[in-house]
Amino acid sequence: MVAKRIIPCLDVKDGQVVKGINFLGLKEVGDAVEMGRSYSEEGADELVYLDISATFEGRRTFAALVEKIAREINIPFTVGGGVSSLDDAARLLDAGADKVSVNSAAIADPSLISRLASRYGSQFVVVAIDARCVDAADGVCGRWMATTHGGRVQTDRELFSWAKEAQERGAGEILFTSMDHDGTKAGYACEATAHLCESLSIPVIASGGAGNVSHIFDVLTRGKADAALAASIFHYGEIPIPALKRELAAAGIPVRL
Repeated sequence: MVAKRIIPCLDVKDGQVVKGINFLGLKEVGDAVEMGRSYSEEGADELVYLDISATFEGRRTFAALVEKIAREINIPFTVGGGVSSLDDAARLLDAGADKVSVNSAAIADPSLISRLASRYGSQFVVVAIDARCVDAADGVCGRWMATTHGGRVQTDRELFSWAKEAQERGAGEILFTSMDHDGTKAGYACEATAHLCESLSIPVIASGGAGNVSHIFDVLTRGKADAALAASIFHYGEIPIPALKRELAAAGIPVRL
């Protein structure tokens, strides 16, 4: 059985890891390189770095940071935030990133996914989808719609059809974040995640809502996710990765110890 992955997410601004809710109320929590090295040593399976202040100039600065990260860690890591062209991706991959993540730029121009996959291979391309529930009734979500700009701008892209198109265009993985759950520590969107996993043949990383071990267990079982991504519970030491993995393994979840 394929091992489930535990993936810390590090939102980076000016070289520092920051955390807020929907990218608002940001607080610095540590150095991007040092935290990445620590997570690597603790047993994280992968890392995701998101440049949340990406600009043309910042992209070059961030590439230099990626080089430092690549020298310090020995696990795969994905880099996203402002990746909108083959040149952006090339700069990050050349700097040492194992994968690139595209989000808003892919919604604006879906052919970007195809071009990235054609040049680098699907295994290098992660399509991130930040979605919100709309038309909810009696606690049941009617539709999940993709958003941009940290969940503040709703698009006309429906989550499941957009994920399917991304897969068909060559995405090797989907990173699904429920913006309704992000930062709440109230649990993941397990039903939507499960439906997403059932409709795709590529791995799905679940994001948004991790608050305790049970939430991660739920999204890896009931939610059928291939990987669980979390931020603050790791950044603030609420759930050490070694302890998390031991509990998951004891509950029958296949993880790398």
